Amino acid sequence: MYCVRKVTEDLYWVGANEHRLSLFENIHPIEKGVSYNAYLLLDEKSVLVDAVDWSACRQLMENLEYLLQGKELDYLVVNHMEPDHGASIQEILKTYPKVKIIGTVKTFMLMKQFGFHTEGHEEITVKEGDSYSFGKHNFTFAMAPMVHWPEVMVSFDQTNGVLFSADAFGTFGALDGKLFNDEMDFERELLEEARRYYTNIVGKYGPHVQALLKKAAKFPIKMIAPLHGPVWRNNLEWFIEKHDKWSRYEAEEKGVMIAYASMYGNTESAVQALAAKLLERGITNVKLYDVSNTHVSVLISESFRVSHIVLASVTYNMGIYPIMDNFLHDMKALNQQNRTFAIIENGSWASKSGDLMEAFIHEELKNMKILNERIGISSALLSDKATHLDAMADCIASSLNE
Repeated sequence: MYCVRKVTEDLYWVGANEHRLSLFENIHPIEKGVSYNAYLLLDEKSVLVDAVDWSACRQLMENLEYLLQGKELDYLVVNHMEPDHGASIQEILKTYPKVKIIGTVKTFMLMKQFGFHTEGHEEITVKEGDSYSFGKHNFTFAMAPMVHWPEVMVSFDQTNGVLFSADAFGTFGALDGKLFNDEMDFERELLEEARRYYTNIVGKYGPHVQALLKKAAKFPIKMIAPLHGPVWRNNLEWFIEKHDKWSRYEAEEKGVMIAYASMYGNTESAVQALAAKLLERGITNVKLYDVSNTHVSVLISESFRVSHIVLASVTYNMGIYPIMDNFLHDMKALNQQNRTFAIIENGSWASKSGDLMEAFIHEELKNMKILNERIGISSALLSDKATHLDAMADCIASSLNE
């Protein structure tokens, strides 16, 4: 059964929603699913803008068959070749033998690497600033390398003001009929998923996103049509501003993330007390995360949201607790920077985690600040050491008010 939605005049969403997949890219949990967006323009020429994952190929083909009504598909614009969008391209080429393909030099290189056969199909290679007319609709192409693959481009429809943004402005979460951002309470329902998507999928490439934002600012954009998540037709400035902050590695909010590694509950007890003391000082934007049962994609997302991070770790095999160590290395891999840290270490003997975490932050991360008030716990933080928590809470509160 076909499932399409009209986006604007001549343009239709022909994608699909995914609920069976548990891990996006086989690593990131997607409890709310994900959408694979593709768009069909019906002008003098018919134009499919991007494709879908192989698991959604049947739905895409049914959608195309319904809208084309026996007509040929004239063009396929490939903004992004990653398999969650490109895997169904070969089926499209087989079904529509006259379709012409528009992409970058690297788009066609990746097609061949994936084993796609484009023989008999005209390959139209575009570069920065090129335009192409499909009738009354005229597309302009802008290159967006490393957002987040090297072949990526975006396509802007000069006629209707739609920016086909590839993986930029994407969001985890299936749409389930709600195609547009104003058909949902996005801030309540999907903002966390948008942040988690950006920070984990694109987060490493902030400078490249900044370059794309500068290019996009020159277009009179009326809608943003990404490859995952809702189509934005209002409040664009708000969503763009989020991406501007994330890609500058600026904290979205002043707040405190407390990430802790606790084997037997003693470190957890200490950070629970710290959280309470922060609230007593009027700091309400505080969240605790047990690194052992919180997926690292959530930890990364939260580290992009807030300005201050407390790391509380036991010493394990003379090192940082392994899952906390993983979190630190993921922050490095995703280029996280410009945050303020406080450190709590625990060890019954030969406590090392505090020094090691501090060294990692100074040596491996960029533009980070570490507050002076470190807490050292020997097995458990006893009541006679409560003043240490007060000192750290005061230090964090003072830093937040700077």
